[in-house]
Amino acid sequence: MPPVGGKKARSERSPKDMAISLLVLLVPIALLLALYRGFLGGDQPNVVDPAPALEHARAASAFPVSQPAGLGSDWKAVSAGYRDVEGGGSALRIGYVTPEGRGAQLVQSNVPPERLLPAELTAEARPQGPTELGGRSWQRYTARGNEQALVLLEPTRTVIVVGDARENELRRLADALR
Repeated sequence: MPPVGGKKARSERSPKDMAISLLVLLVPIALLLALYRGFLGGDQPNVVDPAPALEHARAASAFPVSQPAGLGSDWKAVSAGYRDVEGGGSALRIGYVTPEGRGAQLVQSNVPPERLLPAELTAEARPQGPTELGGRSWQRYTARGNEQALVLLEPTRTVIVVGDARENELRRLADALR
């Protein structure tokens, strides 16, 4: 016996009814996603100006501060900060999104390398051999996960360029330091 009023019972709804219900939900979601990505730049990284962090590090005079020059507008600085490190020392960090959309971080610090390298690259990080960049001898290192690093050891500071970016991009960042 059919329900009163000729309406179908819930269990008698067809797959077509379910598809229409899903479509009613998915169309507004797709429109909102298109608006977010297309008009509001949802996929673009939030760019920051590293100048205040660089100025703060230079004013502290804890170590010589270098900054990348000539990287181009396709390198996006997404984080920058200078802070004192627990246990003594200080560190300047600038994070970048590379032209290929990968991550790279520049770390400059006067923390002793025996403390800094395990903290930044993991205790399992091992040197992979030297490489010449900008007339200076850098050391290639493994880092956490799929990351690699370039390390420059100087008497008053250690410079680390680390990230999941390809080696040519890490080399480009390290070579741009002035």
